[in-house]
Amino acid sequence: MSGFKDFIMKGNLIELATAFIMGTAFAEVVKTFAALLMDLIGKLFTMPDFSNTSIAGINLGAFLTALVSFLLISLVLYFAVIKPYEAYKKMRGIEAEAGATETELLTEIRDLLAGR
Repeated sequence: MSGFKDFIMKGNLIELATAFIMGTAFAEVVKTFAALLMDLIGKLFTMPDFSNTSIAGINLGAFLTALVSFLLISLVLYFAVIKPYEAYKKMRGIEAEAGATETELLTEIRDLLAGR
């Protein structure tokens, strides 16, 4: 039972759970903002969504609506999350950690095995 308690109380698990909950809440904000933008696009083109759009008898409306929503959500996330985060990292002087190359990792494994 203590092993389970240690597993549950690990910092990474709690941080992951918190990030998941925050991500779920933020996803709803982004979805509603994308819906707002879709409404604005609908006002401009007098078409609230593309649900009834068909080309050569093939109904592509749902796909087009999902595609536009995806692009809008991506745009919102880029400008609302990614760009400010990159600016913050640059301001703080935080650099991305350079990962070891495959050759370096294999060399390290070889050395560890040779040391046995």
